[in-house]
Amino acid sequence: MTGVGRTADELNAEIRALWPAGAVQPLDRDRYERLLVEWAEAARAERGEQQLAA
Repeated sequence: MTGVGRTADELNAEIRALWPAGAVQPLDRDRYERLLVEWAEAARAERGEQQLAA
């Protein structure tokens, strides 16, 4: 991936770490939602780069 951000895989690991008991804790909800947005942007960028390389 080009750019400065984290990869979708890195963000996914951080998101999963917020789910140790099967649900996001209320104090982590804002962080979780920000990570989801960042993950979606990274995944979209990575798909776009893969299509350009094909």
